[in-house]
Amino acid sequence: MRKLGIVALGAAAALTLAGCATTGGTDASSEEGAEIRVWLVGTDTPDAAREYLVDTFEEQNPGSTLVIEEQSWDGLVDRLTTSLSGSDSPDVVEVGNTQASAFTSAGAFLDLTDHFDELGGDDLLPGFVEAGTYDEKFYAAPLYSGSRLVFFKKDAFDAIGATVPTTLDEYVATGAALAAANPGKSGIWWPGQDWRNALPFIWENGGEVAVPDGDQWDAQLSSPESIKGLEQVQQAMNTASAAPKDANETSPEVGFCDGTTLQLSAPSWVKWSILAPVDAEAPGCPDQEANLGVYALPGKDGGAAQVFAGGSNIGISAKSAHPDLALDALKIILSDGFQTIYAENGLVPAKLSLADKLGTDEVAQAIAAAAGNAKLTPASPRWADVEAARILEDLFVNIAQGGDVKALAEEADAQIEDILNS
Repeated sequence: MRKLGIVALGAAAALTLAGCATTGGTDASSEEGAEIRVWLVGTDTPDAAREYLVDTFEEQNPGSTLVIEEQSWDGLVDRLTTSLSGSDSPDVVEVGNTQASAFTSAGAFLDLTDHFDELGGDDLLPGFVEAGTYDEKFYAAPLYSGSRLVFFKKDAFDAIGATVPTTLDEYVATGAALAAANPGKSGIWWPGQDWRNALPFIWENGGEVAVPDGDQWDAQLSSPESIKGLEQVQQAMNTASAAPKDANETSPEVGFCDGTTLQLSAPSWVKWSILAPVDAEAPGCPDQEANLGVYALPGKDGGAAQVFAGGSNIGISAKSAHPDLALDALKIILSDGFQTIYAENGLVPAKLSLADKLGTDEVAQAIAAAAGNAKLTPASPRWADVEAARILEDLFVNIAQGGDVKALAEEADAQIEDILNS
């Protein structure tokens, strides 16, 4: 998941949420004239989509209003744990795809199983449907996805005669060649905490992070297959990246725009961060548009690699005072009109049938290639606790600093199993 700053639910909070009602807080007779509160996280949802949601909802529900309350990813799980179990809960909430199972398993969301078809049914992104399903019941719908792409400076490639890599080995070698030709710059920008870009190397070499084994989880970062991928990650970090060994992957557009990053792997929406106006709150470098190249990360043996699918799910709070109106809002969010706005802004829409709305340029083509092989983190209700413990951040910082890969992976496996199986 592309989401940062996750705080663990914890056993006590999970028990509190498990006590939430699953039929909502009111009946339809009290719906008229209500205010619906929608929590959207970060700035990924475009203003046009927000306006569409508010205007459409209020047109369809005269006398009622919809208010969007933007949240930050940092500390989101902690805030949701408190808010969703209280008397003043928001009605509709966005969560990161790797956070979804923590809330669905804890009873925080209304059961939407009977509404699955009218919300999109089999047209919804299947991996995100799985993330929003618990005990064979559907609680949180896909909101959007964003496959990771590789962005690069065309002039830097031209200067060393490089072509778009077709395998993972070529990707690492090209990054190293760029770094060697440009001392102090990153041929692949890879700060040490960035574990999401390491997952394809594990998966492409036949490894996994953790897999179910009966009613337990078996962490597999120390398997021979995963070790091959982790060693390749260490090679890339040490030969191609000039990024700090202990930094995170936020604001990747900064290095691209100041010229210190020549190539990076990031979610598809980073294109719009790079090309943001220079007077924006988070300025980009729109003058670099013609120099911005993009491709799907290649696999070990060619084709598109299995990449981590960032993105979000969205559900209705079990404590919503207006569940029928909240459902109306959710239907709008999953409508073709709303989801098309996502696609037009480079986000993979929640519906498979709208993929062509991404366009036909090289970014859209790269998104389509990457999305076909995208994967998620282990579907455990405790995965959010793994992220909260920062096990993977610590692992890859130590790998970036030249630590023993096998010993570090074994330690991480023990920590992951301790959480997932507790």
